[in-house]
Amino acid sequence: MVRFGLFPLGLLFLVAGAANSFSSSSMKQQHYLTRTTFLKSSAVSTTDDLLTPKYQVEPIAIRIGHGFDIHRMVPIQDARQPIVIGGVVIDHKDQKWTDKDGKYVEKGGIYETQLGVVAHSDGDVIYHSIVDAIFGALTLPDIGQVFQDTDPRWRGCDSSKFMDHAYEVMARYGYRIGNIDVTLILERPKVASFKPAMKENIVRLLKTTPGRVNIKARTHEQMDSVGELRSLSCHVVLTLERMEDADE
Repeated sequence: MVRFGLFPLGLLFLVAGAANSFSSSSMKQQHYLTRTTFLKSSAVSTTDDLLTPKYQVEPIAIRIGHGFDIHRMVPIQDARQPIVIGGVVIDHKDQKWTDKDGKYVEKGGIYETQLGVVAHSDGDVIYHSIVDAIFGALTLPDIGQVFQDTDPRWRGCDSSKFMDHAYEVMARYGYRIGNIDVTLILERPKVASFKPAMKENIVRLLKTTPGRVNIKARTHEQMDSVGELRSLSCHVVLTLERMEDADE
């Protein structure tokens, strides 16, 4: 039976909370300088149980997974963290955000502001969708069960840690990435120039090759919360291949 610690060496990653200053520049700097502490925890066994179902995860040749994630976007002073997608901090000019609740301008009016993502962790929709797709392909619980948004250990956490763990789970079940197709959906800011760095991060974290990872981005034609810059979302479809030297 496959058994797991929560992360390599059975350690948990706890990311320190936000600093008192919430300017755009300080938040971006904070994302890179956040202190990481390693703690042993009884939650290791809980996650171990979640990722080791009572039924057999059969060693079939190809598995297919789908992942989806969505997060709210708000003025960065409210989000208290920047937009991070595919491990990349998205630098951008002030955007025309729809103030649905009338906090900054007349209700439904346009407020020009830097944007951030509301999330318990860093809110990386690509990484979260990929992790969810890997777990789904293996018939395991979703990312929200494994990394619960009520757990203070994941507050502000760099989602590359979730990707590290998903890779470990996938490899221990005897699989590797077949291919990954990402569809990122957001109206603004534009992300075309950031896509190569996102792809490089995914390839590195999942120990695969560029020819197996694709990232597409599209708008929502100014419709609903995505079109009003109040949210962003992501779909991921991926395949897992059984490794030739995997134990049966």
